[in-house]
Amino acid sequence: MAAEQLMGETRECQEDLIVKNKVVDQAEVADYLICKRREFEESIEHGRSNIDVWITYVKWEASLKEVAHARSICERALEEVVGYRNPSLWCVYAEIEMESNFMDRARKVLDRAVTLHPRVPQLWYKFIELEERLGNVASARMLFERWMCWMPDQQGWLSYIKFEIRYNEIERARQIFEKLVQCHPRVESWIRYAKFEMKNREVGKARNVYVRAVEKFAASDCKVAGFPEFEKRCKETGRKRGLDNIRKVQKGIKDDDDMVW
Repeated sequence: MAAEQLMGETRECQEDLIVKNKVVDQAEVADYLICKRREFEESIEHGRSNIDVWITYVKWEASLKEVAHARSICERALEEVVGYRNPSLWCVYAEIEMESNFMDRARKVLDRAVTLHPRVPQLWYKFIELEERLGNVASARMLFERWMCWMPDQQGWLSYIKFEIRYNEIERARQIFEKLVQCHPRVESWIRYAKFEMKNREVGKARNVYVRAVEKFAASDCKVAGFPEFEKRCKETGRKRGLDNIRKVQKGIKDDDDMVW
């Protein structure tokens, strides 16, 4: 039975338990729960690799406030390869603990998750969200630092930078940019860094970033786009002309005039 069908039938059965706005007696409720759990268990038995069935089962138990049952099912699912490797299951597990106000349990679940799967951004984001929700900015920062040790993609670094900017930690954000351009030494990383400095009205620092980028990529075919335009905005026409000349030299175009910086 598909997970969507099972969940749909579950909702219908729950509605049937209400007769003229009055809940039926406890015996019928107990029978209903036994019946639905049996159906879920049979679905799992016939499709243990179907993670959707596991997650539907977990969410159903959580909707009944049966947190202990939901927790038990999560642990069983994690014993299966399909569950162990599935980030969504880990996140659902943590979210159930969080919604039930078991924050320490949620933290332990997510710590297990990022330890086992340190290269899955979704798990780090969930863990950081938990700490921010609790107002633990320092703990969230430590998680970012722990994550950055695994050298994630550029988006991971940018998320860390945005985190620091949200808390007006501009110098910390600058330090992270320095690490970003070392971890991902691409032109776009340097340009983002320079634009960050410009946004903070640090013209001198922005120019320094551009100059370092030009020097770094001078021997390659990469072009540091935006630097001449930057100097033009800053009314440094001489510098702009010098940068235009660099581009011409890189393209093999001769210019008789002296290069000006």
